[in-house]
Amino acid sequence: MRKTLAFLTLGLGLVASGWANAQTVGIATSNPGSLFHNIGTAVANAANKAGLNTTIQPATSPNQFIPLLNSGGIEFGVANLQEVNYSINGEAWWNGVKNPNIRVVGMLMPLREAIFVRADSDIMSIADLKGKPMADGYTAQNTILPQLEAFYATAGMSRADVTPVNVPSVVGGANAFIAGDAVGFIFAHGAGKVREADAAVGGLRALPVDDDSDAALAKAREHWPTAFFTTVKAGSTPGVSEDATYIAFPQVVFTHSGVSDDVVYAMAKAMYEGKDEMKATFKPFGAFNPADMKGDPGIAEFHPGALKFFNEVGLQ
Repeated sequence: MRKTLAFLTLGLGLVASGWANAQTVGIATSNPGSLFHNIGTAVANAANKAGLNTTIQPATSPNQFIPLLNSGGIEFGVANLQEVNYSINGEAWWNGVKNPNIRVVGMLMPLREAIFVRADSDIMSIADLKGKPMADGYTAQNTILPQLEAFYATAGMSRADVTPVNVPSVVGGANAFIAGDAVGFIFAHGAGKVREADAAVGGLRALPVDDDSDAALAKAREHWPTAFFTTVKAGSTPGVSEDATYIAFPQVVFTHSGVSDDVVYAMAKAMYEGKDEMKATFKPFGAFNPADMKGDPGIAEFHPGALKFFNEVGLQ
């Protein structure tokens, strides 16, 4: 039985429970309503159906639960690839604190993101946000500020051009918007909290990038290196009334180097074979392509258990 680990000072609410057997695992996610909570829930459902006893453990954000996972306090996590790579090398907001035990299990569908405003507002572009109160700060979710800067960069702006409304997380930003304290907030397309905000204010408008040129993408990548532009189809998600271009970036399921090859193999297999189950739980998994699970992880490494599965199914 493993020692229970309670990281109360971090406010994680994450407890690593004892193993009933070698295939009892946890998946760390962000807060309920967030994209990564939805993703983690879908992955857990697919894993459970495949025979793994899997539960999700919500925390405020990956920059809080990654150190827990790096230390072996929980087996799996979901996050965007850029944050995982920063955490491994101790770059950006990790301030030199490295998490060298992180390993990738598999690539997921890209995270597609937008800045959302009220549909009945006069804010039609990112440039229209100048001087207006915007959700900002993200004190418990460091990953969001450079993503905001990437969006602003496509309009020749920075965070200095808006009036900050400080919030702890993306969920907090959406709550500030719903309460009328901010005119906009950043969030992933398809997340449950976006649907909640859409219903609460009578409709959203998802602001696309102001400039989708290669030069604008280069400016965005100065803040978020894995960013790319993608088209979101009209009517496919709240706030998108016509085909438009948004920022997207890779997201992953990851693990600890000490998790057994058999357990990671089983998780990779559950993900590869579980698209229908994951899509039934969270519709955006319709964009998940199992053949892309062995994509480019940047400076991160795949876990040997995942590589064993990929070799068996012929993923190169």
